[in-house]
Formats: sequence, structure tokens, C-alpha cells
Amino acid sequence: MGFNIGLSGIRAAASDLNITGNNIANSGTVGFKSSRAEFADVYAASVLGSGSNAQGSGVALANSAQLFTQGNIGFTENSLDLAINGNGFFVTSKEGALSYTRAGYFGTDSAGNIVNNAGERLQGFGVNAVSGQINQGIQTDLRVDTRSADPNATTGITSTLNLNSTQTRPAVFTQQYDAAYATSIATAATPGSPTPAEIATAQAAGLAAGQATFDPTNSASYNSSTSVNVFDSLGNSHVLTKYFVKNDANSWDMHVLIDGRDPQTGVQAADPAFTPNSSYAVQFNSVGELTSPQPYNVTGWAPLDSEGQPTGADSPVGSLAINLTGSSQYSSSFAVTSVTQDGFTTGELAGLEIDQSGMLVARYTNGQTKVQGQVVLATFANQQGLTPLGNTAWSQSFASGEPVVGAPATGTLGGIQSGALEASNVDISEQLIQLIVAQRNYQANAKTIQTEDAVTQTIINLR
Repeated sequence: MGFNIGLSGIRAAASDLNITGNNIANSGTVGFKSSRAEFADVYAASVLGSGSNAQGSGVALANSAQLFTQGNIGFTENSLDLAINGNGFFVTSKEGALSYTRAGYFGTDSAGNIVNNAGERLQGFGVNAVSGQINQGIQTDLRVDTRSADPNATTGITSTLNLNSTQTRPAVFTQQYDAAYATSIATAATPGSPTPAEIATAQAAGLAAGQATFDPTNSASYNSSTSVNVFDSLGNSHVLTKYFVKNDANSWDMHVLIDGRDPQTGVQAADPAFTPNSSYAVQFNSVGELTSPQPYNVTGWAPLDSEGQPTGADSPVGSLAINLTGSSQYSSSFAVTSVTQDGFTTGELAGLEIDQSGMLVARYTNGQTKVQGQVVLATFANQQGLTPLGNTAWSQSFASGEPVVGAPATGTLGGIQSGALEASNVDISEQLIQLIVAQRNYQANAKTIQTEDAVTQTIINLR
């Protein structure tokens, strides 16, 4: 009996050494979870059960339990390196077989699938091709779409600016206004004492003459200007310029040109046949607030290239809307405080980001972003019941229960840290001490066998 008890102790101590040695060997393994040896005593029992004074029969390894405590998170240079901060496992698939891991070494294969260093595909929720929304609950292989981002034609421009109330009409405007006004009065029926109707007619003639002096190539013919890039349906960039000409108190003309051409006719500003057809009245009240209805709609624009030839792109559907809501006319210099437009050119994939909730977001060179999927995590009622597969992965078992799969940072699931890896949770100092303990246990049990051998030899030597 003593030999068997000592032998069971040696076996238990050897198992403890093996488990401790495995922990130490994997102290640098990303996502590794340390194990501990759990022992149980052994008692021999008769058919009717053990007596109250039963002697023990040794020890047995009851379980090699893994400890799923959090490992330290270290940051890397790879945006597809992922770490879980909290509860949960990454879900990976290889030919349909699912496994679960905390090791976040991920990259892409030749088809764009996100895979780990064992070639297993990372699982997540895909994106609806029509709505662009995440297909919640539909698990699939996550894939990085490297195609260029489609361009978007500009349909609206929003500007907030201030026009200087102290500015006067341009000199050329005033000259033509005065000349036309004087001519109209001189030809009136009562030039010496014109009637109110004749004065109104003369003022209208002067205003028309003054407005006709606008020339985009002559900065003296307007008070202020500002430009913004807009895009056609093929992603070609065009420059839209707004010119402001003061024509009266609290009243301005806004002339719009695209690439130096009138949007409606396509005629260049330097062409003798140029006429500013896209002109709009901008009115303010006595406290400098914009009163003109918004937006202004620029119609008839057909995108042209630098040579004046059609680009093949479509013009905006309906019209190009310019909204000046919030603009003012105060006694300060002309200034543009904000400008936005809703178009953009074609973009190439510039990088990937994964946020705490697992959203896979692609960044493009045109400044746009696009959600390409969402990483999922899984948790189990009994993590200790998972079956180790190697490669720092586990599989579901009857003891673990069914996986609960969901989005990171929801429920009991932890969040995801992109560009980081979770280190092994092995405490080297603790493991080295455990080595000493296991070694002493091994030696002590060997001593039990040695003592039992001496006792047996004494009995054999009896005469």
C-alpha cells in the first residue's frame, strides 16, 4: 500500500511540474491562460462503504484548471492586432469549424479575409449592401474591401459669411449707374422736375447699368469673393466662386461661376460674349440679418474640363443649392466663418480602424469613412469547461455550454482595443515558487517509497 501511495504522490508532483513548466514556457504567448493543478485525496472503499477509520490511498490529479484572468495589454503598430479588455473570446472559423481565442494576431489573406496566424477567419457581423447598416445577429467571415470608394456629386453648399456693411458700390458700378440715371432723367417728360415714377424708372435703369459692369476678371467690379471645391458625378473637382457686389443699402448681388464659366451657358468670364446669368439677390435687414429665402438654386450646370469639353459626368439632379443661412452684414471686414459641401472625389483605401465596439471602419484618401463590419465576441456559462485545441484556442464542449455571441462592450462582453495584444497572464515569480514546491513534494514522496522499501527489506531479512 505504501508503495502505491508514494507512487501516486510522485505522479501528482510530476503533473504539477508539467503544468508549471507549461505555464513558464508560455509566459510570452499572446492570449495564453495559465493553468493550475488541482489535487484530490483517494480512499479505498469496500462493497459496503469505507469505515470511519479508513486509511487514505494516495492522491490523484482532479483537474488541470485554466485561469481566465485578464492579461496585460501591450500596444503594437498593427491596427488589426486586437486585444479584449474584459470578458469574451474572438470567434474564428476554419472550413466551418468554430474555435475561440484571446490571441488577437490578425491580418488579411489574399482574398481580403481577416485571418489569424493559423489561417482561421475572424467572425463578425456583415454590412447590408443596400442600407449600409450592420446585419445584427448574422455571423459571417469578416473581410476588408480594398476597392476604391465611389465619388459623390455635390448637391449642396452651405456657407456662413459676413459682408462688410461699410463698403460702397464699386466705382465702375457707380459711374455706370450715375450715367444711366442721368440719361433716363434727361429723357423724361419733365426733366426739370421728374415725377416719382420717372425717378423710379431712372433708378432701375441705373441699377441695371451698374449690375452689367460685373466682370470676374476685374477685381474692381466687385466687393468680395470666396471659392469652394465641388465635385461632379465622376469625382472631378471644380471650383465654384461666389462674387458679391453691393448695389444699394442692405442689398447685394451674388454672382456664381464654376471653373470661371457661367454655369448655365458654359461661357468663360474672359469671353466677350460672357453674361452673368447665375446672379442672385442677397438682402439684409437693418440689424444685419439675412432676409433672402434660402437656398439659392444654381441650375443648368453641365460639368466641363479645362478645355471646355464635357467630362461625361452628370450635373446635379435638379440644381446645385447654395445656402447662406446664418450669414450677416455687419460693420466688419468680409469673412467666411464656415463652408461645407456634400460631395467628394474617388478615394483609395488609406487605413483601417476598429473601435471599442468592434466596428471595422475603412478610411479613404478622400476623407471619407465606411463601416465594413463588426467584430463579435463570445462568452460561455462555464469557461473552465472549454476544450483546449492548441494555438491558444479552445472549442465548445458539453461542459462549457452554448456560446453567447454578441457585439463587444454589450452585456457582459468586454471592449476591443485595436493596435494592441493581450499578453499571457502567467506570473513568472509565482510559477518559480510553485516549481520549488512541486520539487519538494516529489522528493518527499520519493522518500515515502524509500522508507517503505527499508521496512519491507527488514521483514524479508527476518529469520
